[in-house]
Amino acid sequence: MAALTREQRLVRTFVALADSLVDDFDVVDVLQHLVDECIVLFDAAAAGILLRGPTGTLEVIASTSHRTELLELMQLRVGEGPCVEAVATGRVISVADLDSADERWPAFAQDARSWGFASVHSIPLRLRDATLGSLNLFREQTGELNAPDAAAARALADIATISILQQRLVEESGIAQAQLQRALDSRVLIEQAKGYLAQKQGLDMDAAFTRIRSYARSTQSRLAAVAAEIIAGRVTP
Repeated sequence: MAALTREQRLVRTFVALADSLVDDFDVVDVLQHLVDECIVLFDAAAAGILLRGPTGTLEVIASTSHRTELLELMQLRVGEGPCVEAVATGRVISVADLDSADERWPAFAQDARSWGFASVHSIPLRLRDATLGSLNLFREQTGELNAPDAAAARALADIATISILQQRLVEESGIAQAQLQRALDSRVLIEQAKGYLAQKQGLDMDAAFTRIRSYARSTQSRLAAVAAEIIAGRVTP
């Protein structure tokens, strides 16, 4: 079968994300699928999503690699970086060359370069005046996203926002916060399962997560459900 063009893959991603927004959809699964597709669509080395929890604290809710997760956690710890700033301002924060970011975000710029990244693009997950988090693309080459890519990334960020608030009005804060809390609880399970599997099978964290994700897809199960089974010792992917 012929390989999909970039445009075909983008359309397929939108369709898959739209199809996943059913009554009992799992936020973590939708957002994980989104970041997985982003690294292919935008020639990114890694991608991740920060999400604001019920108390207003930012958390890493989805990532494609352990180094992405560590970089986002580092930004939360030191309170600086493009991913955090995109949430704080509600604006797209694009850094075409991390060599130019030493003065603005010294800790982040140094750590990002040490992980092999050369540029980063952070898109807020925003609906009207509410910013829920950010979609973050990390690339190993310098340069801005071109105009079509920037527009597509913005549209996918909108899908991510809708996936969190789907079928709910922003004013229904209690229900929206419950969705966010469920997503955060699911992520905790997934992180625990990654650590358990990595220790048990002598894997690094990325390899452990790849196994969990592959097993979930092959069995058409939710990531959090598979993680719970792994922790309980009932499943070994």
